[in-house]
Amino acid sequence: MDACASGELEDVRVAVVLVNRKDAGALGRALQRGIPAIYHPLKPYVVEGRNRREYDADLATLLAPYCPDLVVLAGWMHILSMAFLGRYERRVINIHPALPGTFPGMHAIQRAYEAYQRGEIRHTGIMVHYAPDEGVDEGPVVSQVEVPILPEDTLETLEARMHAAEHCIYPAAIRDVLKSLPEL
Repeated sequence: MDACASGELEDVRVAVVLVNRKDAGALGRALQRGIPAIYHPLKPYVVEGRNRREYDADLATLLAPYCPDLVVLAGWMHILSMAFLGRYERRVINIHPALPGTFPGMHAIQRAYEAYQRGEIRHTGIMVHYAPDEGVDEGPVVSQVEVPILPEDTLETLEARMHAAEHCIYPAAIRDVLKSLPEL
């Protein structure tokens, strides 16, 4: 949203923001900018005994009227099933605060910091990748950047540098992916 508003992503429009947490910062930011926003929680499905595939299929159905060229995951912490991904094949990208093959899943920055403290690594990084299947942070890489871990780093300073790198790499990756998409 910020890259579109600033002109960094020219000719790109956020069609809709879809969140699964009521307290997601993107929800309020979208509404302030006049971007349609949808809150679609998983909990009612769990309470009703419905499965993730049903949730993901409904999620895809909610998104369909907006005809997205690209689904950009940012802060989405659920693994999407093929009930969703199959509807948007090669059109879903994710950002992950680690380099390919390292620290998949949750708490990647903390795990990288701890690995540095043990002398196992000297840097970490950010990757943007396709989400072609139900794997965790292992789809084909669109873009990546290394982020050094400095001797004076705390977890907080490393996190801040990682987030700054994310804000640089994601708009560029989105632009590159949009240029490479076949016409719908």
